[in-house]
Amino acid sequence: MTEHASCDEPGGSPAAGDHVPRPLPADDHVHSQWSWDADAGSMELTCARAVELGLPSIAFTEHFEVTTWVLPPGVTLPARWAPLVHGDRLTPPPLDVEGYADSLERCRASFPSLRIRSGVELGEPHRHEAPVRDVLRRGGFERVLASVHSAPVEASGGFVEYSVRYLDLDPVDVVRDYLAETVRLVEDFDGFEVLAHIDYPVRYWPTGGPAYDVTAFEDDYRAVLGALARSGRALEVNTRIPLSVEVLRWWHDVGGDAITFASDAHEPSLLAHGFAAAVAMAEATGFRPGRDPQELWGRA
Repeated sequence: MTEHASCDEPGGSPAAGDHVPRPLPADDHVHSQWSWDADAGSMELTCARAVELGLPSIAFTEHFEVTTWVLPPGVTLPARWAPLVHGDRLTPPPLDVEGYADSLERCRASFPSLRIRSGVELGEPHRHEAPVRDVLRRGGFERVLASVHSAPVEASGGFVEYSVRYLDLDPVDVVRDYLAETVRLVEDFDGFEVLAHIDYPVRYWPTGGPAYDVTAFEDDYRAVLGALARSGRALEVNTRIPLSVEVLRWWHDVGGDAITFASDAHEPSLLAHGFAAAVAMAEATGFRPGRDPQELWGRA
């Protein structure tokens, strides 16, 4: 759903005497046409939207996926993904680092008032260290995110995307399995700056049954957050779905020093969606911007 400028975003028109909210922070997790799953992505239109919203900067963190996924029977995929499917396996295409870099430079020339960072989102980099190190060397990215999207399945000898895990596992087990895999990522791979979407499987939590309760997974989240804090890296506040405020409180409790804000937008209209609420939540849990609005937020 497209978000239009309103009184809680730059570009709105608050009435005289109304509180003028803090400007929106940088969006440090954005996808364009250079991400294989961003069917409606456009780097140029996303930059134009960022200028419209008054964002201080954006980072185009395109997907770099090496894991081949096993597809469940009867799955329906977009037609344009057909060349990626062989039998019951989907293999994401490689990131076109050179084409991406050329597009980035054109946008920097077209939008000189906007800080446009290069970036990459590494899927399961702890499983694929050699190709990951190679793409990092070639890309010279300014924002490096790490994420978990899929899980190993012994029965098939492959990996399945976490939304598929709900087909054969209890939802509680899916989330716990995901968070345990995320601990392995944090502890086994040191080549990233920000942990992306710590609550990724919650996007697909099944309806019609028990509601998702973040407090049931406190120990599991704290295991991830503690490992991340000890490594000195940042936690992403991803607004694809609202992050539970408890997760940010736990991040502060375990000594987490920094956060970023991330729309995870795969189309221009979703850039910075939910940021006003995310900013308020971050401030309420003890985080503040630094002197440079383009940089990470830290502890108050």
